[in-house]
Amino acid sequence: MKICKKIIAAALASVALAGPALADEVNKIGLAVPNLQADFFNQIKLGVENYGKEKGIEVIVVDAKNDTATQVSQVQDLMTQGIDAFIYIPAGAAAAAVPTRLARAEGIPVINVDRTPEGAPGDTFIAGESVESAYQVCKHIIDLAGGEGKMAMIHGQKGTTPEVDRTKGCMRAIEENPNVELVTEQWSQMWSPDEGFSIAQNMLQAHPDLKLIFGQADGLAMGAAKAVDVAGLSDQVIIGGYDGDVAALEYLAKCEGPFVATATQSTQMMGRLAVDSAIKVAAGESVPERQTPNAVLTTCENAPQFVENHP
Repeated sequence: MKICKKIIAAALASVALAGPALADEVNKIGLAVPNLQADFFNQIKLGVENYGKEKGIEVIVVDAKNDTATQVSQVQDLMTQGIDAFIYIPAGAAAAAVPTRLARAEGIPVINVDRTPEGAPGDTFIAGESVESAYQVCKHIIDLAGGEGKMAMIHGQKGTTPEVDRTKGCMRAIEENPNVELVTEQWSQMWSPDEGFSIAQNMLQAHPDLKLIFGQADGLAMGAAKAVDVAGLSDQVIIGGYDGDVAALEYLAKCEGPFVATATQSTQMMGRLAVDSAIKVAAGESVPERQTPNAVLTTCENAPQFVENHP
């Protein structure tokens, strides 16, 4: 924690000393992502890199491996490499504003994707409409359960934009169904299958009569599905996820198992949109404060189309 505080303090000090130098064109983009082990962030990275290549733009990618202090240090380094725009997905809620302020001090356009740092927004925020689509996923699995039963929620990283919004959406669906009882919930750190598995195992041990699980990312939902299979409860528990990861879509396309629905985000399109937005901001053009590609409720019926062509 002391090391983290020192890095952040040094970063903020550099902000105070730096001066703006706005570029009017984009030749080099810095992309800071939380964790490239997650397919969701890899899909965004692919969108940025592929579209950047089409435009003749060099893309420098840094992976924080879900560590805030590492991300702040990485972004400090990006600022020394002559980037003309900064595409930023915060690694966590703590110190998330620091990288934005570093870029602002250099006059570099900031494009936030998926998560926005509280108190330090970028020039635009690109993210799926998590509230409504999480509501659709939870409503779907609750309807499949007949509108009743004990439910668990496996959250993403606490306080991040998607975690907060997906909680709101799912809670709305739960509140509309008085015979559904949210009996347990737990937060993850990495949004990962391993976490989903261990968290779901503990939940099932404490509540063997669970009927519903909502994992706020497909990794969490896939891990929960494995835990349900191991417990021999695949005929009892219905699971929903979120994101439309490739592995999850392939699972859903088989039309078997407890994991039955997700919300497929247009991740590669988000990457392309981020590059376009960076080019416009650097040229002095206006961009919307928020840009919201739709996430599509995905089940076994429509999963194959997204397996064949991920948006």
